[in-house]
Amino acid sequence: MIIEDHQRTCEIERRTKEVSIVIKINLDGKGNSNVNTGIDFLNHIVVSFSKHSKIDIDLKAKSEDGIKHHLIEDTGIVLGQAIDKALGKRENINRFGNATVPMDESASSVAVDLIKRQYSHIDMKLEREKIENMSQEDIIHFFQSFIGNINCCMHIIVHYGTNDHHKVESAIKAAAVALRNAIGIDPNSEGGPTTKGMM
Repeated sequence: MIIEDHQRTCEIERRTKEVSIVIKINLDGKGNSNVNTGIDFLNHIVVSFSKHSKIDIDLKAKSEDGIKHHLIEDTGIVLGQAIDKALGKRENINRFGNATVPMDESASSVAVDLIKRQYSHIDMKLEREKIENMSQEDIIHFFQSFIGNINCCMHIIVHYGTNDHHKVESAIKAAAVALRNAIGIDPNSEGGPTTKGMM
C-alpha cells in the first residue's frame, strides 16, 4: 500500500511472508530519522543516509522468516521505492548530483542521474566477508536494490581504504550528498530537466 500527497512525502507498507516493513519519508526534511531493522549495521547505514541526504526517514522493518538476506534486500527496495514515489514526476529537480566523501583513510565518490533509467555501477573494494553483522554480498545487494527501486542511474566508487566499515560508510554518505543535490528544486527550471520533455 502506497500513500502519497502533494508534498514530496511518501508512506509505504510492505508485508510479505518474508518481511513486514513500514516507511515514511520526507524529501524536504532535516535529516531526522527513526530506524529499526533489527540489524545494527543496517540501521547505521540508513541513519547515515538520512542525516546526510536531509531526507527524514521513519522506518520499521521486521523479519517474518528469520532470513537476514530478505530483510536487508527488502529494506533497500522499500527505501528506494519511497524516494521514487516522493519524487513524483521529477519536475524542476536538479536531476544530477555528485559527491566525494572521506571517512578516515577511505574515500568514495558517487554520481547520480535521476532520469528514469535503472543502472548501477558499484565498486566498493570490500575485502572482508562480513562487515559488522552483515555479509559483504548483502551490503552490495542492499545498494543494488536501493538504486534499482529509485529508478535512476548511480555510480558508486570507493577509491581506497583499509577498513571495510569506513568504505561502506563513506559510500553511503557520498550517495546521500549526491542525492541531496539531485533531488533539490531548481527555481530556474522550465519544462523539466531533460531535452526529451519527460523524465
